[in-house]
Amino acid sequence: MASPRAIWNGVLQVSLVSIPIKVYAATESSATLSFNQLHTVCQSRVGQRKWCIHCDREVPSAEIVKGFEFEKGKWVLILPEELDALQTPSTKVIELTQFTSPSSVPFAAIGSAYYLAPDGPEHGPAAEAYSLLCAAMAGQMGVGKLAMYGREYLVAVGPVNNSLLLCTLHQAAELREPPYVAPARLTAIKDLQLAEQIVATLAGPLNLADFTDQYQSDLRQLIDAKIAGEEIIEAAPVPLAPVVSLQEALTQSLAAVSATKKTPAKARPVTTRKRA
Repeated sequence: MASPRAIWNGVLQVSLVSIPIKVYAATESSATLSFNQLHTVCQSRVGQRKWCIHCDREVPSAEIVKGFEFEKGKWVLILPEELDALQTPSTKVIELTQFTSPSSVPFAAIGSAYYLAPDGPEHGPAAEAYSLLCAAMAGQMGVGKLAMYGREYLVAVGPVNNSLLLCTLHQAAELREPPYVAPARLTAIKDLQLAEQIVATLAGPLNLADFTDQYQSDLRQLIDAKIAGEEIIEAAPVPLAPVVSLQEALTQSLAAVSATKKTPAKARPVTTRKRA
């Protein structure tokens, strides 16, 4: 198996401590099946052509520049050398300027994940400083900035299994308000206890290996069957659960999940507060 390729290299800095590092993607998409667009008449691949609608011809890469539309139909051109001049310190340095608890990072703000690795000999100064930072940051995440792919990202860095993991974060201006917020009303105590029992019964350590992509598996079977010239049999539609009352649904759900466990979990006592 080929060694992973670093997508960025520079320095991880905390105060006056600087560690030469390389950045590697933490995930890969090779397991996901992809399709090509084909012409249905001859089954040849359809290419992507860069076409100028004014000159009515294909445009070579050498004639293409970046432009920003500041008014309808009016553009300002940005040259490659002008973009190069905009390089910020985060182009080469990830400076962690704040530390916080991982629980304070909103789920909606988390983007892509990357691994950081020391850049240098296995037992060299970079590796030693890297190991020290892993231990010192236990239970904490450092926040800083990283510039790559033509933009500057807000990032969070934290130790995971003796490795430093970096996650890009969405800026506050990019986060949307939730379309719905549950009203602060007290639900029926019995329903709440049933719901808590269901959650407690299904609670346990997360093992991602327990979950697979069923759609990709079915798609792979479909492709293999078509390659083999087999008859494609459509799957039966998934029956919808009958509509029942909330309490009945909770009761049936608890019985179903408890059947897979030795004993159902006990719900915690529910305390209520009177309105002032």
